[in-house]
Parts: sequence; C-alpha cells; structure tokens
Amino acid sequence: MRIAIGNDHRGFALKETLKELLGALGHEWVDFGCQGEEPVDYPDIARPLAEAVAAGEYERGILICGNGIGMSIAANKVKGIRAALCDDIFAARLARRHNDANVLCMGAWRIGVGLAEEIVRVFLSEDFDGGRHARRLDKVRSMEP
Repeated sequence: MRIAIGNDHRGFALKETLKELLGALGHEWVDFGCQGEEPVDYPDIARPLAEAVAAGEYERGILICGNGIGMSIAANKVKGIRAALCDDIFAARLARRHNDANVLCMGAWRIGVGLAEEIVRVFLSEDFDGGRHARRLDKVRSMEP
C-alpha cells in the first residue's frame, strides 16, 4: 500500500518510528512532514498530504501533531478526505470499517509509541464494511462543497 505520512514539529519523533514500522510491514511511504523539531504550522503539512490522498496518489495518509486535533481539522477541509483522530485501536478499527477513513490522525502527546504502532496496523489492515455505512457516507459527501 502507498502511504503518505506527515507531521509537525511535535509529531516528528513518532513519525520517524512509524516510518520504520511501515517499511517493516511492506508498505511504500512518502514523507510529507517536517524533518526536525523546529516549529512549523500544521496546515502546511496537512493540506498537501490530504490533497495527495484525495487525488488517489496514496491509498491512505497518516498525520501526527501534538494532540492530533489540528491535523484532523485541517485535513478534513480537503474534499474527499475523511480524517479520523484515533487514540485507541477500537477507534481506528471503526474509523475504517464504518467511516472509510482515509487519513489517520494521532497526537504524539496523547499516545505512546507502542499504541501508535498498533493503531497504524489496525488502520491499514481494516476494510470498509459498506452497507448502511455507505449510505451514510454518501450523505457526508453530499455536504462537501
């Protein structure tokens, strides 16, 4: 799977660890994030990553900032993006199965490395259930400009 991964300065260390995991799982990844801990503005990372996922250049995206909220808000401004802030495995599973989320957002301040790795594994392995959830997503898409 082709994965776009990005971060602001607060998510740099976690992103570096997750890139190793993605490689070990056999995924191809491209890094949209900053390359250190010098402050950057999260929308400058979230927008190009979200646009690339929405355009179909990548199958999924992963965004990491301090608390995950800013990245999820910014990514969800891009038409076709369903970014989900996930702090646990259950949320990651349902984000994929019920909401067909295509961008995973996480807060480096909120979760540890081990949990983040498990969330990524689940997010990348689960499929969309369709059915009644597809009808609901059609309604969400009708809300997009």
